[in-house]
Amino acid sequence: MSKRFAGKVVLVTGGGEGIGRAAAFAFAREGAEVVVAGRHPEMLHDTVEEIKALGGNASCGIADVTRHGEDGGASDAEAIVAAVVERHGRIDVAFNNVTELGPNQPVAEICESVWGETLAANLTGVWLSMKHEIAHMERNGGGVIVNTASNIGSQGMLPGLGAYAASKAAVSTLTQTAAREYIDKGIRINAISPCPLGRGAKVEEIADTVLWLASDEASYVVGHDLVLDRKTAV
Repeated sequence: MSKRFAGKVVLVTGGGEGIGRAAAFAFAREGAEVVVAGRHPEMLHDTVEEIKALGGNASCGIADVTRHGEDGGASDAEAIVAAVVERHGRIDVAFNNVTELGPNQPVAEICESVWGETLAANLTGVWLSMKHEIAHMERNGGGVIVNTASNIGSQGMLPGLGAYAASKAAVSTLTQTAAREYIDKGIRINAISPCPLGRGAKVEEIADTVLWLASDEASYVVGHDLVLDRKTAV
């Protein structure tokens, strides 16, 4: 039986830990050439070495996808997309998974710096990544993008996480808007909304959902924010 992502190139941001790491392993098991990107070299290196030890193909790139280019230079998001294309010729699938939960504070107690940092990590980083992934995919006949939102954003499940909830709700809306704009270009965009606290799902279960959304099995699924939770979740 052929593997679902054999011959595909997959970029995973936030691939050094948690959901991103689990997704990187899952894509590699299904035959993909995986590139993990993030801010922590040691974690990325460990992910790559473990994938290779299991017989998979992986590499990594250091990038803070929230960082804009300085003095007209490329942003990290643009640079990592360019590096993957230069190394592998294309990007077939992108999983934008960088996430910062931030401190637990009532809305009126959130300081401006925390608000800005949380939105930069969870929203601006996704937008910058999509901006350059879409540009590449549009030039090269299409592709698939999956973003990580959150059911705190879509359902407002927990108080004290206003900046996080706002940023992730915005990711959901951004995903739906982009999906409508680019499906005619052959680019299929969706999001997942796992629960970051409580028993929402194991990272491996979430990774399985990411792979399904990225696969041909979900070829008719466009512009969805798939909420992953259980009735018993906190």
